[in-house]
Order: sequence, then structure tokens, then C-alpha cells
Amino acid sequence: MNELANQVEEGIRKTYAKRLFKPFAKGIVEYGLIEPNDKIAVCISGGKDSTLMAKLFQELKRHNKFPFELVFLVMDPGYSPQNRKKIEENAALLSIPVTIFETDIFENVYEIEKSPCYLCARMRRGNLYAKAKELGCNKIALGHHYDDVIETILMGMLYGGQIQTMLPKLKSTNFEGMELIRPMYLVRERDIISWRDENGLEFLRCACKFTAELAKGDVDGKRQKVKELIRSLKREDPQIERNIFKSVENVSLATVIEYKDKNGVRHRFDEE
Repeated sequence: MNELANQVEEGIRKTYAKRLFKPFAKGIVEYGLIEPNDKIAVCISGGKDSTLMAKLFQELKRHNKFPFELVFLVMDPGYSPQNRKKIEENAALLSIPVTIFETDIFENVYEIEKSPCYLCARMRRGNLYAKAKELGCNKIALGHHYDDVIETILMGMLYGGQIQTMLPKLKSTNFEGMELIRPMYLVRERDIISWRDENGLEFLRCACKFTAELAKGDVDGKRQKVKELIRSLKREDPQIERNIFKSVENVSLATVIEYKDKNGVRHRFDEE
């Protein structure tokens, strides 16, 4: 193992134990994300979140309280040669033994005018499920963190007219026996950024063709607006992020006008 990988792992055990590994492990326990004999495809996009997730999984594996397997899976949806090289270099620097497979997703969605990012995300997830299942995995792990969760809640309300959240685990409807888990669910983005910067690491952002054509890679303008809104509200109330997160744990069905059950059936407040 090289010097940088040793430094990063030592930091996870010591400097960032409370800020990164503890919430990572807490989320896994609290939401029941890993079970004995799971084989998990840890999906690495090349960004800071998923790469850190891989290192946290490696640390968790060191403790090995019960048997489970890991596959560090990288899907190349059509990266430029320099972006593909960056992912491979980071994996080598951080001693992450990645399995890489290719798809042509970027080419398929490039000409789509309406919601190309949404379509791309769905196609990426489907391909990850398919490859993970081919490799004998029963779960895929994605690197969404606490801040992604609260931003998604607000985006649903402000732009989608709905109350919903990003779940910590989700059974696949299209791939029998497969499940998606989000073990970074309780990890804060500020701590991920601190870990990245302290170790002098550089990662990809969104690396598709749309990114190259939009100002500074800001593909998701709505999410950026929500980030700024949360920062503004937090200056007035430090508990605002926690309150947004807790709001979807404290839903009172008796006080909502209408809701959908898990089968999609709508129920109104005035039903007999």
C-alpha cells in the first residue's frame, strides 16, 4: 500500500473517526443496511462522496464483525479519456481495487432535450444493478449523503409539489433480489470536503458532455439554489438542517390533506 493510502486510512481511524466513520457505521446499523453474507457492489462514480464511501467500507471490513463481501464497481458511461484516467489514478493512489465496465449512456442521452440528467441517472442505476447482479452481488451502495437527503426533501416541495425523501435503502422493482443502500446517509458534506482537502485529493464532478457545455459544470441549477437557501436559513436558525431531515420522520397522516400509500392509492383527509 502506498503512502497516501496509508495516510487516508489513518485519518479515517483517527482525525475523521467521529465525523466520518462514526456516522457511516451508525447509518448502517440504524437502517439495517448490511446483513451477514451480503455481497455489496460499492459504486464509485469518480467523485469525492463515492470514493470516500469505498474507503469507509474498507475500514468497516477491517472490523469484520460478520462476513460480507465487497466489489468496488466503476461504470464508465462514456467518460473522456482524461476523466477515465483520473478515476483509475485515484483508485490506485487510494488502494481501491476497482472493477470497471463500459456503457454508452452518455451517447444515448446526449440528444435528449427533456430531462437528460434524470434519464441518465435512471440508465446508470439500471446498468449498475445489472452488472452487480452479474457479479453475484445482492446490493449496490451509492454515495448520497445527509445534505443530499435534505436538499431532495426541499426540492420535492419547492419544485415537485410533493413531500418525499431519499430512502436509506430501497428494494429494486426491476432486479429481483437486489437492493440499493445509502450508507453515507448520516455523513455531512462539509466533513467529506474537509477530508478531501486535507489529503490534497482531486475528484471528478459531473463528467458528462452537458457539464462541459454549461458554466463551470453547474448542471443542476435548482439543487444549487436549494443549497443556498438552506445556508441562508441556517444563519438564522442553526437547527434548520436537522429540522428538515426530521420532518420526514415526523409526518402525521392525520394532518395532511391527501397522501399516497405504498401501492400508489390516494387517500383524503375526509375519507370515512
